[in-house]
Amino acid sequence: MSDQTGVLTTTNLDRKQRRKESAVKTKNRKKTPLSHWVRGLALPFFILVIWEVAGAYGLISATLLPRPSEIFIAFKDLIRTGELFTHFKISLLRAITGFLLGGGLGLLAGLVVGFSSKTEQTLDPTLQMLRTIPSLAVIPLFILWFGFGELSKILLISKSAFFPLYVNAFLGIRGVDSKLFDVAKILEFSKWKQITNLILPAALPNILLGLRLSLGAAWLALVAAELMGSSEGIGYLIMDARQFSQTSVVFVGIIIFAVFGKASDSLVRYFEKRLLKWRDSFIG
Repeated sequence: MSDQTGVLTTTNLDRKQRRKESAVKTKNRKKTPLSHWVRGLALPFFILVIWEVAGAYGLISATLLPRPSEIFIAFKDLIRTGELFTHFKISLLRAITGFLLGGGLGLLAGLVVGFSSKTEQTLDPTLQMLRTIPSLAVIPLFILWFGFGELSKILLISKSAFFPLYVNAFLGIRGVDSKLFDVAKILEFSKWKQITNLILPAALPNILLGLRLSLGAAWLALVAAELMGSSEGIGYLIMDARQFSQTSVVFVGIIIFAVFGKASDSLVRYFEKRLLKWRDSFIG
């Protein structure tokens, strides 16, 4: 009887300990977003203050590195004239179109190659060879084939967005634990249920990582695409400002790319947290 009581006591203690650890993890995850924002903005704010003070005292050249206040004035002027919105709208449309085309095909190819070893042997060597070709190297070829129009820019963005999703979707599927298939056999899952209930959920972390990388690659390719003979877009705005030595306008364009690149990444991270709530991972 005493042995049974001891076992029950130990079991209850283990349960309490697990509940306590779970509560601590939940508390850590639910820290106020405000504190995260404050910590994230502390370093940029410190840099801006030092930058502004150094510029005000003439320690840095106003032509090479204008003060943040001057950049903000240029930003307001571009908004007031409507020029910034026009260029940004075109750039955003290019980035979204190129990402949807390249990322969608990359995801589809990654899933097909991941599920079929025969398809992998046929397609993967060629795709891996194409992946190693830098985007800048194909710009002259795209110009010769498609000219300076929208098609060449969108295809360049699509090429950059294709491979991150392709590689991560493929690795995600191939990284699924083989023990899950033993469980599927015991539960008598059909092929479709294995894919939807086991394989895709297990591969989802890799696929979402590929989505983040693909979005980042699309933004990077957008800059290169708009620098090749474009007459509209944020990239063109930067190049036009460079010709007239309007450094503050150049910084406005760079900051826009940085802010909206970070915003798109944060959006994917938000969905990542919602879709991967079942994971019990290290949070630092």
